[in-house]
Amino acid sequence: MEPFRLRVFRIVAEELSFTRAAERLFLTQPAVTMQIKNLEEDLGLRLFDRTGQKIALTAAGRTLHDYARRIAGLCAEAEQKMAALKGETRGRLALGASTTIAQYLLPRLAADFLGAFPAIQLSILSGNTADVVAALAGGRIALGLIEGPSGRSDLRSEPFVEDEIVLVVPPSHEWALLGAAQKQARIILRELGSGTRQVVEDALKRARLDVKKLRIVLELDSTESIKSAISAGLGVGFVSRWALGKEIALGLLRTVPVKGLRIMRHFQFVYGHGPAPAGLEGEFLRFAASRRDGFGAPDRT
Repeated sequence: MEPFRLRVFRIVAEELSFTRAAERLFLTQPAVTMQIKNLEEDLGLRLFDRTGQKIALTAAGRTLHDYARRIAGLCAEAEQKMAALKGETRGRLALGASTTIAQYLLPRLAADFLGAFPAIQLSILSGNTADVVAALAGGRIALGLIEGPSGRSDLRSEPFVEDEIVLVVPPSHEWALLGAAQKQARIILRELGSGTRQVVEDALKRARLDVKKLRIVLELDSTESIKSAISAGLGVGFVSRWALGKEIALGLLRTVPVKGLRIMRHFQFVYGHGPAPAGLEGEFLRFAASRRDGFGAPDRT
């Protein structure tokens, strides 16, 4: 129900990139550019400032974007109300999920949800915790699922399931043979902005381990990359237990304890202050809560 040209404008305004907007809309970049050009000609106003490869909203663009977001919300609400009159739950649901959750936990939860509500179109924005929080603050999503603290007082958090971050080494590593971490080693960490990175650093500080003295040899932006680097012997690293099921079962990686250090956290839903999310976001939140017991902590073996 959302007017197509207004939807194209809204997505470009959210992404501030014609290329990324085209990917989200499943259109070619020239088609997106043409829609924006036609809209600007109809309005007699420039909506974007273009400087090289970068674009930014003009004052007119910011005003229209505010209305476009409200119109999109009203259209989505109308679709849901019309579907409800037919006894259906229908509409588009956009969620944000930080990387570990998006890779290892959310696919199962999303499959269960879509099995219960097959008429819903689900899209997932994946990035590190900072990316998800920025998407919430920017209004691109209304509900996120993150691994670390949001760092914002204008967002509410709701714990979902427990996770443990463990130190991981190759099976041939001397620590694996000794059964414990013994001395300083080359460390592989997630990138700055990652929820896992923040939780690890906070835990090390609480254990009076100086983060600045760690031999950080590599920073990577995904758990899969870290596991591959550890397997290749580039160092040892901290990884969520949710990400280790296959590798532990096959003996490809080993976990080793660090004396005085146990890193526990909760994956948590995050959304704006005020009432709990309504609409499809609220439906997903309630569904996830009803399935929480089925997402118990990963096997510790």
